[in-house]
Amino acid sequence: MQHRTVGDLMTHGVVLARRHTPFKNIVSLLSENEVTALPVVDDLGHPVGVVSEADLLRTVAARPDPTGLPRSPNASNGARAANDGITAEQLMSAPAVCARPEWTVVEAARLMDTEGVKRLPVVDEAETLVGIVSRGDLLRVFLRRDDALRDEIAGDVLVRTMGLAPSDVAVDVRDGRVTLKGRVETEQIIPVIERLCRGVDGVVSVHSALYRRRLHETAG
Repeated sequence: MQHRTVGDLMTHGVVLARRHTPFKNIVSLLSENEVTALPVVDDLGHPVGVVSEADLLRTVAARPDPTGLPRSPNASNGARAANDGITAEQLMSAPAVCARPEWTVVEAARLMDTEGVKRLPVVDEAETLVGIVSRGDLLRVFLRRDDALRDEIAGDVLVRTMGLAPSDVAVDVRDGRVTLKGRVETEQIIPVIERLCRGVDGVVSVHSALYRRRLHETAG
């Protein structure tokens, strides 16, 4: 079984900002490249933070309203206008929460969920930026075709990993939902099969109708 890694799913050509990149340039980079956030790197290419549209909007919300409305209650007294020379380093969320290329989808998804972030800069062993992975990238594994899932489960999981004969278990996959039907030698391997099937990239759920093979069936 070969799980898709962050390196397989990430965007390699990363649009980024430097610590000193000014507000207006950040807005241009976001608009021109149709992205919603940029990793911010130091002179060595190490991510130090992420600046997003939400970070920019907080600065805009802190400015005096031309109609005389009071400032946003969440705005800090020290907030400055966009044309006051504010830079990515002052806007960004820091430190950067990063992933590694060899991580699985599950590892990256858990970190995103724990940290409450929508994307992760990806770094190599030297902590240098090599890509960025988003929630949408991770969800791409669920676009795998049903026949590809069925072939991986039948071939890699059941035959090569579990050592079952192709006729032992029937595999049906519809919209990522897997149904297993058949008989196996012992009840103990049933939860193992189910767990391995759930671990296949793109599987949404597993319904098992597996039973222990009767003695006369084994003898025959």
